[in-house]
Amino acid sequence: MVDFFPITPFQKTMLIGKGIVKSYGNLRVLKGIDIHIKKGEIVSIMGASGAGKSTLLHILGTLDSPDTGEIIINQKNIKKVRNNELAKFRNRHIGFIFQFHNLLPEFTTFENICIPGYIGNLEDKQVHKKAQELMKLLGISERQDHKPSQLSGGEQQRAAVARALINSPDIIFGDEPSGNLDSKNAEELHQLFLRLRNELGQTFAIVTHNSQLAQIADRILVIRDGKILNED
Repeated sequence: MVDFFPITPFQKTMLIGKGIVKSYGNLRVLKGIDIHIKKGEIVSIMGASGAGKSTLLHILGTLDSPDTGEIIINQKNIKKVRNNELAKFRNRHIGFIFQFHNLLPEFTTFENICIPGYIGNLEDKQVHKKAQELMKLLGISERQDHKPSQLSGGEQQRAAVARALINSPDIIFGDEPSGNLDSKNAEELHQLFLRLRNELGQTFAIVTHNSQLAQIADRILVIRDGKILNED
């Protein structure tokens, strides 16, 4: 575990999940999950395949809804966000990084990074400035005019990280973000998460099977049989 950027009792709680239950047909995947994540914290979520990790991540990230339970992000109760406002809230306050980068092949690196800013109706000048800053921070400035097919796996995932950061989200959710990378690029991505936490105070919740990625986290939460074993 890292021993810098300590989490204190005075640190703001960024995310709270209360009594989250989710079933698909007769299969109950999540059985009453309580979770909290503080600002600037990296939390890894681990568990066997089928334990409910990705289901929980999608619910916390507002991509899916629980059958029962509440999610509060930066003091905003998601239950009270109307359907037509939820996409706007997600765009503005939440970032996502997936195992497969999901960059749009017809657009350049720069354009892919800017897309969430355009969707959020931010000023083009503001979006472009932030994209340039992020590409410099992540070491991909020289690749800004390249299409995704012209990038390495590590560069593609760095572009995906920049895209997740473009709207300065409250929290970033990662679903096996290094699962499609070789060991060198995976380690670089893990260190990048630490750097973003330390330099920007970015908050992360990351589902992973990668024990090295899990070990850089401030806390590791383990899901088994639809419940978190060690949340305090």
